[in-house]
Amino acid sequence: MTLLTEKNNPKTVDIDIADGENIAKMMNEEDKKIAGAIEKILPQIGIAIDMVATRLQNGGRMAYFGSGTSGRIGVLDASEMPPTFGVDDDLIQGYISGGERAIRYAVENAEDSEEFAMKDLKQFNPQKNDVVVAISASGNPQYTLKVLQFAHEQSVLTIAITSNPEAKFKPFADIFLCTELGPEVISGSSRLKSGTAQKMIVNMLSTGAMIRLGKTYHNYMIDLQIHNKKLHERAVRFVKEICNVDEKIAEETLDVAGNVKIACVMLRKNCTKIKAEQLLRQNHGILRRVI
Repeated sequence: MTLLTEKNNPKTVDIDIADGENIAKMMNEEDKKIAGAIEKILPQIGIAIDMVATRLQNGGRMAYFGSGTSGRIGVLDASEMPPTFGVDDDLIQGYISGGERAIRYAVENAEDSEEFAMKDLKQFNPQKNDVVVAISASGNPQYTLKVLQFAHEQSVLTIAITSNPEAKFKPFADIFLCTELGPEVISGSSRLKSGTAQKMIVNMLSTGAMIRLGKTYHNYMIDLQIHNKKLHERAVRFVKEICNVDEKIAEETLDVAGNVKIACVMLRKNCTKIKAEQLLRQNHGILRRVI
């Protein structure tokens, strides 16, 4: 039986003779289905966010595993966590079958390799409070299947992200996140709708967990790492707006604090950096509880 993700799309059979605008229209019509499919599984995504946050709060880590597009999406999301939320590099990790080379190039038979799966799992070394997330449009390749199976057997929280309701790795997923999107615009090209849905879901998963861990205040990303002029200007603006002070005071305090969150406590509590750090530790780093 042909997989849902591999079927031919009757709405795009003439895409090869369409002009640029009509190609874009056909793709856009199919893309409109993505948000609706995700909306149907928001309760499950919400559960996943809360469970991931709890494990990270208790010293756990999270790792994405995937092949091709799915692997690259996981690697991308993981790599953006430290600069965005100021977390350690190993808190959220991304693994792609075939290793570093596979990020840029296709690696032959990588998605079918149990050896790659066990190698990457050994490197991650999942422990009790960790989370393993397998990403695959079909949910059938041996790489993600073996990753999820092994993690499940080790009683590690497992999450599966797929577009195939009959995915082979489904029995090994504690949380099964499936977006039923129908056939792709180009038959079998799961980097399109399926890939976009995967990106949207991992955005929710990681960002939601970071929010639950107090990495934002309202919708300000207060733990961002200040690595360049743009980020410095953004950080000053955050302090200025959160504390309702002028830009000069915000910048001076930020320069002393080295961090938006600490600067905000210093200003709102009229205290030293050391006292601000102490207050944040006492409140698990959640700025709302302090100010």
